[in-house]
Amino acid sequence: MVYDLARLQTPCYLIDLGRLRDNLRILGEVQERTGCKILLALKAYAAWSTFGLCRKTLAGTSASALHEVRLAREFFGGEVHLCAPAYRDDEMDAVLELVDHLVFNSPSQWLRYRDRVRAAGRPVQCGLRLNPRHSEVRTALYDPCASGSRLGIPPDQFREDLLEGISGLHFHTLCELGADALQRTLDAVERHFGPYFDRMQWANFGGGHHITRPDYDVDLLCDLITQFARRHGVQVYLEPGEAVALDAGVLVASVLDIVPNDLDVAILDTSAAAHMPDVIEMPYRPVVVGAAEPGAKPHTYRLAGPTCLAGDVIGDYAFDEPLRPGDKLVFTDMAHYTMVKNTMFNGINLPDIVLYEPQTDTYRVQRRFTYEDFKSRLS
Repeated sequence: MVYDLARLQTPCYLIDLGRLRDNLRILGEVQERTGCKILLALKAYAAWSTFGLCRKTLAGTSASALHEVRLAREFFGGEVHLCAPAYRDDEMDAVLELVDHLVFNSPSQWLRYRDRVRAAGRPVQCGLRLNPRHSEVRTALYDPCASGSRLGIPPDQFREDLLEGISGLHFHTLCELGADALQRTLDAVERHFGPYFDRMQWANFGGGHHITRPDYDVDLLCDLITQFARRHGVQVYLEPGEAVALDAGVLVASVLDIVPNDLDVAILDTSAAAHMPDVIEMPYRPVVVGAAEPGAKPHTYRLAGPTCLAGDVIGDYAFDEPLRPGDKLVFTDMAHYTMVKNTMFNGINLPDIVLYEPQTDTYRVQRRFTYEDFKSRLS
């Protein structure tokens, strides 16, 4: 998709509703073929102005904390699932008023809150998170099954007596992976916990499934879901976040200055540290439209942010023509893990959030941030 950059003020996150529909169509087909229920993981994508579109296809949402639960209940509807490493006593009453599924990360958390769940006055289905000690994730920072992980109950700590009052089992072990990784994970999960699923009503396969990536094996995924559901007689849930918003948005930025050094540095009005933190945390090198690897084109620049952090660097890129102040650059695949993680470090303003509707070729500024947003976070 080629966007009319002249109609955009930078920096801005642009959400392409057409591409979002394409992703939802694929996810909807998986639900239809398998009978599974797919939830939007809000930790990856929580642009509530698009929830009206998402809820036409998805069964509900997966939250990681109380604020996400409230956002889900207010703007999305459907089923609201919550899974967190630990819960706070002073938030549990509010949680129990809003969630449909509540997953506990440890035996101690389940035993601590079991009686409060029973006394909630409304049905809340409870689950336990499992750790099959099977790693597929390449980046240790994102591996829930890494050595010493705090996430999930490993096989040697799982006890059958914990299952009283439990209706489902949950595992989340993947990150940006294919169905082949899920297949190997399911083998490990069933090896350690298989008989317990026969006593459950539902199983949640967690997130990290890159279902909408062009090379993803959707047929294998559907087979795995269908066979697992038949073997154990359970309702299967998936809770992808990235797959919902994959390639459904870009970040548009402008060049502010060119600073000569060992190589020329283009300072932009967007920041890796503040606006696309996974570039530093993951780390990874985002794609820039029209750019190539350093040296592959005549003019190479280091793209960097405007904050005081010396390491606020996006990466080195080559261009056909020299960059000049005012030029606009487009970073692809910036709908997920950007808006949910960004900051106002250094008092740098947040990018606008713009919705693009390809059916009418219209751009709508959904949100423009101001000094009041910065001030309201502090005291």
